[in-house]
Amino acid sequence: MDFTAERRLDDGVLERSFTLGGIPGILWTPASASAQAPVPLILLGHPALGLDTMYPRLAARAARSAADGFASATIELPGSGERPRWPAAEQARAALRRAMAAGEPVTDEIVDALVLPLVDEAVPEWQGALDALLSLPELGGPVGYSGGVISIGVRLAVVEPRIVAANLYAGSFVPRATFDEARQVTIPLHTLLQWDDESNDRQAALDLFDAFGSAEKTLHANMGGHTGVPEYAGDAAAQFFTRHLR
Repeated sequence: MDFTAERRLDDGVLERSFTLGGIPGILWTPASASAQAPVPLILLGHPALGLDTMYPRLAARAARSAADGFASATIELPGSGERPRWPAAEQARAALRRAMAAGEPVTDEIVDALVLPLVDEAVPEWQGALDALLSLPELGGPVGYSGGVISIGVRLAVVEPRIVAANLYAGSFVPRATFDEARQVTIPLHTLLQWDDESNDRQAALDLFDAFGSAEKTLHANMGGHTGVPEYAGDAAAQFFTRHLR
């Protein structure tokens, strides 16, 4: 992990940009974090829109986590931002846009081509980032995962034992294979659903929540579209992590 820039934000949070094997990322640590008092870590997922585009929302989420005593980190997803283009993913996105523009059903084939290669590529990268992050003396775990492509969060919840709780956003297309993986998830879950999300299959989101094998799982459904998440929904997610990462 090579740190490329750092700055101290107004609330005392230290923001550091880094690269790891050519993958850009950002780490935010609260002023309280030190080798003598390491803090838990939350991995901040995001859609494949690029860190520059997502930065304001990611930084706001990191600031809230820092106020609760947690560090936060994120990495650029494959094919996004300044990373090399991924022709297969771009073709899948184009097929998705054509189907939606024509009012046609989004087929399993389109969803699988769009999501499954991304999950297969991104999850090992998140695990590699977690290895590097937890080697820093000021970060001590436990670890949470929050937001982003829900199929990535589900896979991480299954394969990464260092993640002890996850906050998932039901706002992306879900391959059928993800439902099988969901049954293997046992960690506490906090799931956010926008009831009128124009780009999300509500019933599929409800079915996925039902499939999760976790003994503790909570569904927070709010009225409104994809970008209409109320501010208090973030408060509930923060309280969830406070319960499970302390």
